Formats: sequence, C-alpha cells, structure tokens
Amino acid sequence: MSAFGRRNGMSAGNGARPTFGTAKPMKGPVAAPPPSASPDGGEQFPPIDAIPLPGDEEAGPLDRGSEAMARLADRQAQSGEQGSSRNEGFEAAIHRIKEQVLPRLLERVDPEAAATLSKDELAEEFRPIIGEVLAELKINLNRREQFALEKVLVDELLGLGPLEELLSDPEVSDIMVNGPQQTYIEKKGKLQLAQIQFRDEEHLLQIAQRIVNKVGRRVDQTTPLADARLQDGSRVNVIIPPLSLRGTAISIRKFSEKPITIDMMKGWGSLSDKMATVLKVAGASRMNVIISGGTGSGKTTMLNALSKLIDPGERVITIEDAAELRLQQPHWLPLETRPPNLEGQGAITIRDLVINALRMRPDRIILGEIRGSECFDLLAAMNTGHDGSMATLHSNSPRECLARMENMVMMSDIKVPKEAISRQIADSVDLIVQVKRLRDGSRRCTNITEVIGMEGDVIVTQELFKFEYLDETPDGKIIGEYRSMGLRPYTLEKAKMFGFDQPYLEACL
Repeated sequence: MSAFGRRNGMSAGNGARPTFGTAKPMKGPVAAPPPSASPDGGEQFPPIDAIPLPGDEEAGPLDRGSEAMARLADRQAQSGEQGSSRNEGFEAAIHRIKEQVLPRLLERVDPEAAATLSKDELAEEFRPIIGEVLAELKINLNRREQFALEKVLVDELLGLGPLEELLSDPEVSDIMVNGPQQTYIEKKGKLQLAQIQFRDEEHLLQIAQRIVNKVGRRVDQTTPLADARLQDGSRVNVIIPPLSLRGTAISIRKFSEKPITIDMMKGWGSLSDKMATVLKVAGASRMNVIISGGTGSGKTTMLNALSKLIDPGERVITIEDAAELRLQQPHWLPLETRPPNLEGQGAITIRDLVINALRMRPDRIILGEIRGSECFDLLAAMNTGHDGSMATLHSNSPRECLARMENMVMMSDIKVPKEAISRQIADSVDLIVQVKRLRDGSRRCTNITEVIGMEGDVIVTQELFKFEYLDETPDGKIIGEYRSMGLRPYTLEKAKMFGFDQPYLEACL
C-alpha cells in the first residue's frame, strides 16, 4: 500500500476506480522525457528566471508592495533626524555681516524717529550710515550685497526680521517656527525646511511680541499663549516657554493677496463644475451652510469664496477669535473676541458677540469657527430670520459634523434635551460642505451633504456629491472623480424662491 492509498502496480485502466492521489499524465507526446530531464523545467515548472521579481516592470502588485515597504523603511531611518534651518551661501554671509553692522548702526540711529518712517524712507536714510559702518569695519561689498544688507537691516528694525522673506513669497502658505533654530514652511501643500534662522531665543521672542502688540494683545510669562493677525489678515498663533519646550513657537497661516473664488477652486480641481454650481446657488439662495474639515484643509478659504455670492445689499456680521475672514462685500462688519486682562477679567467670548450681533440688525451672521456653546446661539439665529448664516467646524465627515454640534451644545450650560438639540440642528442647517487636505497636498471638496430633517431620534441626511479615490500617479498625485448621486435636492424650494431652481436641479441630477 502506497502513501496515497493505492496498491503498487495497480492502475486505473484495470477497471478499478481512480483513488485520491492519482497523478494526471503530463502534457506533450508520450515519448517526451520526464519533467526533471527538461533543461528549462517544462511548461508546468517554468525556469526561475521567468518568475517576476521585485523591481521588474511587469511585477504588478508585488512590485508596488515592495516599493511601499521600502518607503516605510526610509521613513523609519529618517525619523530621528533633527532638521535645522541653517542659512547657506550668499544669505549666510549677509546675515553674518548684519550681526556686525547692527549694533553700530543702532548707536547712530534714533529709534523713535526711525519708527515714524516707512521702510523705503528708512532704507534711504540708512544707506550713507551703513556705508560709514562698513568702512569702519573694513568690509567691502558690491552693489548687490549692499542692497541685500540694507533690506535685512530694515526688516530687522521695522519688520519681522527673517520672517519677512517668507511672508513676501507668494508660494508659501504656512510658516511654522519651532524655536530659533528650526523653521518649516508649506509650499503647494507640502512641508519643507526653510533656510532662515534667528539669532537666539531672545531675538525670536522680540519678533513674536512685535506681532501680537500690533493688535493690542500680549505674550509673556503670565499669558504664554496668544492669537493675533498680520496687516494682510494672515492668522498668527504664538506660544512661548515654559509651555513650548523648544523655545518660542510661531505659526502663521498666510492668505492669498488675490481673493479666491469658487471658479478658481474649480479650475484647480478642488471641486467639479456641478459642485461649483450648487455652492454658488447655496450662497445666493441664503441656505445655512456649515463648512466642515480638518486643520489646514481650506475651510476659511471656502467660506471666503462663498461670501462672494452674498447680495451686496445684505448686512453681514462676522465673528471670530482672531479676525481672518476677508469678505468681499460692501456692507460687512467684522467683530473680534477679547481675551481677559491680567486680573482674569474683561473677556468677551464668541457667544457674547453672537448674542450682541442679534441686536445689530444683521441679515447674515458668519462665525469663523464653532468651538463651544455659541453653537446653540448660531442655530437659534439660523432659525429666527437670519437665513444664509455660515460657519466652519472641525470634523472628519458630515455625519461627525452633526454629532459634534450636538456635543458642543450639550457640553455648555444650556439644559436642553438631546432630542430637542437634534431637531433644532435638523431645522436650521441646510448644507454641510466637507473639505479635506489629501496626502498629496491637494485640498478638495469631498462631500456636499444635505440635512433633510428628523426620523425618530436620528438626523436624516442625503449626499448630493462625493469625491471617490481611484488611483495614484507615480509621483504621488491622487487621481479621483467627483460623483453626483443623482438625487433631487430637498432644498430645491429655497433655490426656487430666488429663481435658481432650474440650474440647481440640473447640477444635482
């Protein structure tokens, strides 16, 4: 008896039924040599060279998997490296000369008189003085080097020092200073190390104080956190030691000098043509819109773009912690919160401003961001004659957005049953626009969801549009498509009141 359950010498041709383990004949002529005798291994056993290996062009999923694991290994190897923003070459030489010239220059300049001059006027006044100082130090510079030195010195005295170079670069959208030795910037959605450096921690702290003092705020040991803004509306957050362990940290969110519109976002591929039409109709038809997304996903940009569709005859009031919205309307009044004073008194919160705004005869109230109990007051405003109100909120999906709004009202001191809160949200909010910053750095509108109403204890929604991931290019760019769900919008009646029902329905179907 063999190991496969068949007697030796027995064959299937004797009339016996083939049993488990019976070998099938090999392909090819009867006289063919056995597989082991074939130099290339035969058809059933191809040679080893024919098996695709990692790195071959036709390896398919195996190749992509090995590449992904190789990227993970590289990332793990680099994770411990410390990035340092060191000046190199021409810029480094200019900054070294600046360190020698600046103390002697300050001896010859009246700071109060210098503060009254513009940057151009100050550069003109400095030119002969800088020449004298360079002669004393026996430093010879050509014309290009002298102009660069003048600019660095003026930025140091009147501007924000090394940050001026980054603020003037239109491609930089975020600046993140992690102490005096390290600064990162965001360009086209990707983070990279900037080639600037501060003299020391004291130098960096002086610049941080210069930023917050311009908007009437302060940052010191008693108040180590501060929100501020620059003259162009860019948002700034400052945190200093002992809370920040690497030294003073400054985060600047820059905004484009040219106002971004929905058509521009459509041209960049952030949304489809039909989605753009729906958002335009939503803004013009006074729908209540919540823009949801993560940090740096483009919520404020989307809110600014939607504001372009507001009727110029409407009175709009915006409320923010640090005024960063730049609405493109003539009748617009921005309000800003106030932190407490040294005694811990005198704070004006977003909720205080929302309650006060209701007495200012607004047509629309726009909140920069919902963070807490002000959510209830905004919902009340949406429900009591202030249609077209808008706000942004941090969440990962439209469904989470609704849950967060419920939680924010419940965490406040307002004693309202959960069912009543859910019903008020369902009655107030018309659209939720979800925006995301994808891993390739692109910012896209991934969902447009409609809030229909209540069914039992659950808020019912329907998705009008969705972004679906398809593939990725070799250079890491994400490929996807914007899909319309083909549903008749529940908010069609609101669009009909303003005469936009036909284009709205065509865009959704």
